[in-house]
Amino acid sequence: MKFTLTWLKKYIALDSLTPDQLAERLTMLGLEVDAVEELYVGLDAIKTAKVLSVQKHPNADRLSLCEVEIGDEKVPIVCGASNVRPGLITAIARPGVKLPGG
Repeated sequence: MKFTLTWLKKYIALDSLTPDQLAERLTMLGLEVDAVEELYVGLDAIKTAKVLSVQKHPNADRLSLCEVEIGDEKVPIVCGASNVRPGLITAIARPGVKLPGG
C-alpha cells in the first residue's frame, strides 16, 4: 500500500519524525516498509512562464520564436510545440537545469 506523509499526518502527529524514522518504526511494529520515496525532488528549478508573442522561426518550419515572461524577466525561447500561442502559461526549465531522472 502506498500513502503520502501528508495523508498520514491527518490522522497521527508526526512532527518530530523524519520519513526514514517513521519507516523504521512502522517496520518494528510489523508493518514492513519496502521503500520511502521523495516526490518532486529537484523540481524547484522549474518555473512558470507566460507566452507573450509567437513568430515563425526563419530557418525551421516546425519551430516558433517565442517571447516569454518568467517573473519580471522577458526571455526569447525557441519552441517546437504546435499549440503554442500568446497568453499560454507553461512550465519552463531554463538551460542548465537538471530534471529528475536525467
